[in-house]
Amino acid sequence: MKYEKLIKDTVEKNNVAVFMKGTAEIPMCGFSARLIDLLKSLDLEFVAVNILEDHPTIANELKEIYGWPTSPQLYIDGKLVGGSDIAIEMAQTGELQKLLGFDSE
Repeated sequence: MKYEKLIKDTVEKNNVAVFMKGTAEIPMCGFSARLIDLLKSLDLEFVAVNILEDHPTIANELKEIYGWPTSPQLYIDGKLVGGSDIAIEMAQTGELQKLLGFDSE
């Protein structure tokens, strides 16, 4: 696969990585926008890869490597968390913050 190394390096070398439609500054779909809003509200540093412009075939390779069919895709500490709905639900229960190592209040 053409972008397998890029994908795996991005996921494994960054604490938080997002593969999304658009950029963190200009998301190109509502799901990507909601995920970015969530990550920014948590004041997280993250790497975002635009699957539309940076590497058009990356979406298909992500599906093959990690088995998740839609975007955006959130990865934390090298592991697939899921899409925006899953991340938002996890944040509402506090599970996402725990996964990120935030102190529980």
